[in-house]
Amino acid sequence: MEIQPAIPTYDDLFEPTIKALKALGGSGSVREIYEKVCELEQFSEEQQSILYKEGPQTAIYARLSWTRLYLKNYGAIESSGRGFWSLTEKGRNLQVIDKREINQVSKLKKNKDSIEPQEGQPDALIPVDSNLWTEKLLSILQKMPPDAFERLCQRILRASGFIKVQVTGKKGDGGIDGIGVLRISLLSFQVFFQCKRYSGSVGPAEIRDFRGAMVGRTDKGLFITTGTFTTEAKKEATRDGAPALELIDGEELSSILRNLKLGVETKTIEVVDIDENWFNHL
Repeated sequence: MEIQPAIPTYDDLFEPTIKALKALGGSGSVREIYEKVCELEQFSEEQQSILYKEGPQTAIYARLSWTRLYLKNYGAIESSGRGFWSLTEKGRNLQVIDKREINQVSKLKKNKDSIEPQEGQPDALIPVDSNLWTEKLLSILQKMPPDAFERLCQRILRASGFIKVQVTGKKGDGGIDGIGVLRISLLSFQVFFQCKRYSGSVGPAEIRDFRGAMVGRTDKGLFITTGTFTTEAKKEATRDGAPALELIDGEELSSILRNLKLGVETKTIEVVDIDENWFNHL
């Protein structure tokens, strides 16, 4: 029986999250916090690849959602909306992390927008701040047939300003799924892209294979996935002496689809506010 590497609990991540935000200058996006925590704690590629249940989120990413919720209820961090977090004055001045105190204070604080985790299972449910719409969207994308997902990526590139976008669909081509041309002012760049419906993390080996397939053909590459990229994969993508690759993970892919309004619609709710004083002065 294969033994899985240890994954920290949500309260084990209290201190790393505070340290990560301090290292980021006091604020950061969910993705930036996740990456900095992985870096500071030196989580292995194997640890970063373990899925939460069946995915698409990794276990560490999901547990950090609970970590942020508890730290928020404790008053150490606050959300500025759209997955952006910052330290409060209390968080900035926090020198000692008392897990027991944070747990007690957070659980006593009533939060109608959150659901308390079951005893012994702090990550049994994903809290509101983790963008449930993103999880639902990624679940839909992962169920798409490979050719349909490639066509979706083709449409994304066209909507983003690429021209002559072609899906090659060739097997044994090192993962090259398509080619497009990006025109910026007077210059044009041929870009190879790879789009994979991954659950979990893409490692450095996939990045090296993709780059190898590009050698002698182009020096611009774009890797799109519904999953995430491990720390080593990101380092490999920007390694000195090798063509840099652009990486788009599931979270960024979801934001792109929302911004381009491709299958994702943001609805605005009207609120009627009655000014009683206005009527009193008639």
